[in-house]
Amino acid sequence: MPGSRLPAMLPIWLGTATHEPFAPLEADAEAEVAIVGGGITGVTLALLLAEAGLSVLLLEAHSIGGGSTGHSTGNLYQLVSGGLHALAQHWSPEVARAVAQSRGEAIDLIERNIHQHGIACGFRRCALHWYADIAHAQPFIEHEFHAARQAGLPAHLASEWDEPLTTAVGPILVLPQQAQFHPLLYVRSLAQLAARPRCRLFEQSPVLHIDLERRTLATAHGTVHAHHVVLATHTPKGMHGVQAEMLPQREYALASLVEHATDTPSWPPGIYWGHGVDRHSVRQLQTAQGDYLIVVGEAVKTAQHTASECMDRLEELARRCFGVQRVAYRWSAQSYRAADGLPYIGRSGNGAYIATGFGADGLSYGTLAAMILADQIRGQANPWSELYRPDRVTPLKSARLVMEETVGTATAFVEDRLTRRPGRRADDLAPGQAAILKSEGDTLAAYRDGGGELFVVSPVCTHMKCMVRWNDAERSWDCPCHGSRFAPDGTVIEGPALEPLKRLR
Repeated sequence: MPGSRLPAMLPIWLGTATHEPFAPLEADAEAEVAIVGGGITGVTLALLLAEAGLSVLLLEAHSIGGGSTGHSTGNLYQLVSGGLHALAQHWSPEVARAVAQSRGEAIDLIERNIHQHGIACGFRRCALHWYADIAHAQPFIEHEFHAARQAGLPAHLASEWDEPLTTAVGPILVLPQQAQFHPLLYVRSLAQLAARPRCRLFEQSPVLHIDLERRTLATAHGTVHAHHVVLATHTPKGMHGVQAEMLPQREYALASLVEHATDTPSWPPGIYWGHGVDRHSVRQLQTAQGDYLIVVGEAVKTAQHTASECMDRLEELARRCFGVQRVAYRWSAQSYRAADGLPYIGRSGNGAYIATGFGADGLSYGTLAAMILADQIRGQANPWSELYRPDRVTPLKSARLVMEETVGTATAFVEDRLTRRPGRRADDLAPGQAAILKSEGDTLAAYRDGGGELFVVSPVCTHMKCMVRWNDAERSWDCPCHGSRFAPDGTVIEGPALEPLKRLR
């Protein structure tokens, strides 16, 4: 098992943004709306509701924007990473058009917020470029072009392209008037704007128990009672039916400082997606520290891969295709892809408002979700509520991915319980190493940190009792079933799990 050869994982957004922290919740509180999650969905919703005069309380387990938002690409676009033409085939051209239009309205809201409040987050309108890197992938680009045009988007095919796209094969799909920004600077600025006497935000306040019948949220130091509960946590906390219809995935990313002799960036502005042998996305980021090239790799199933190998493949791709020499930042992000291709946004059957199933398209969908939920909570009509309703029933549209996820979950469950693992002892673990061990008939998850301290926890995920697996790039225990992730000491990092892994002697 790899040890500690990988450097610490840190998103470029966290490395290039300052933060004015909010205090943790220290007492019981009440509000009309309680929001769990301080990413782009929760913070945008808090601001919209505060501007409407509602009392709001937001609970963030870690730091504002430090979760999925702070691990994203910072790209905003109307297409979807799985292909707009796939939505048109799976649903209808009308649904694909509605998705593109609704996502466009979310980008417009982000732009209005930035201009209205003078938020310095590097926002710019730019084009999205989607290209094939091998001949047999070219039909996908052409299908996506026709789907974009059918959806009313001003897309065109370009036969000539800029120098950096040396791996492109055939015409490139170009969609103008998309956008890029620094997501963490944006969300943390929104949080400061939202904070007011009737809108309170708390950090370092993980929710430990949710009672939706009584509309209460319990933290370590206080209980919140609210008329409306919103779970803006990327995947709903606790047990929810939609979790069985979503596939948790991780994408790995890196950022390299661009070295150039002139003031002209070596990579043109825009969003660049490669499709074919090496699925990837590329963009440039300008910061006070210099210009960076960001490269993101293909999504893989959570806890069903070796993280360090994914990172190594991405670095090799970045060197081979884009001339990257030195990597300044490395990180990964978790996403949850809905079985029928559309997010779940709205009030669920158990009474909570949820926003999940965004796939790798979370910044635009998260903003859209906040717009929809704000209208629903205020009792106002929203043109997109019906499209994304969480209680929709689509067995035929969801069957393939649900079956894929069911088989994957069952396989992981059986393998981890019936497959005999290599015998090791905790004393054998070198600093930076982790393993699933057997001790006196018990199965343990053990990790020894760089200072030699040993952490031993139960390997059974507290969400639905699947066995966790070690993530050697981010030094976490990840669950292959529904995407819960835990720190070496068992603390919940993300996912539907509410309770930490049990600490063992």
